[in-house]
Amino acid sequence: MTPVLVDRTDPGFRKPTKPIGPFYTRYRAEYLMKRQGWLMVEDSGRGYRKVMPSPKPRSVLALPAIRECLRQGWVVIAGGGGGIPVYRNDEGRLKGVEAVIDKDYTAGLMASELGADLFVILTSVDQVFLNFGRPDQVRAERLTLSEARHHLREGQFPAGSMGPKIETAMAFVEKTGREVIVTSVEKLREALAAEAGTRVVPDAAAAAGRIRKKGRRG
Repeated sequence: MTPVLVDRTDPGFRKPTKPIGPFYTRYRAEYLMKRQGWLMVEDSGRGYRKVMPSPKPRSVLALPAIRECLRQGWVVIAGGGGGIPVYRNDEGRLKGVEAVIDKDYTAGLMASELGADLFVILTSVDQVFLNFGRPDQVRAERLTLSEARHHLREGQFPAGSMGPKIETAMAFVEKTGREVIVTSVEKLREALAAEAGTRVVPDAAAAAGRIRKKGRRG
């Protein structure tokens, strides 16, 4: 279990966005909202779910232990489900808070702080698409940092699905200058061999790649 520090004044607490738990009918959802005071939203056409605050992670409290385990050659599993959100009260003590941290943000924070050589984000699709779900959808095999930022601003990556993954990838690339792969478990082997998935890369790396390709053609 990985405790993750959040800021109690994070904007995410003012506007809950993270659906969790089982799906309910509209009638049941209205009852729970009145009886329990829950905030609920319709999710993916499958029913209504409770919505929780989703603050950004500030630090992974177990990071020193994780780093030491990696130094000793262990394979470490950490940050599952985004980790356990905690904050410091006025006395400086850690307190739990009812929230859900997006697992992608926690993974990205750990990858950056640990100096990962490569950050891989596994999801339910083989790669990132532009105009996803539309007749004109296109595969994005490679996104520079600038391109990813542009498409995110244009609304190509919704907040409830691909948005956090792209934001996390951008933050890692910007901080480390290294690449991020977005793909599925099934395509991971091919993605590592640059035969599948989407790579989010620094702008400079993309420019260098274009120069090398021109040189080969010459």
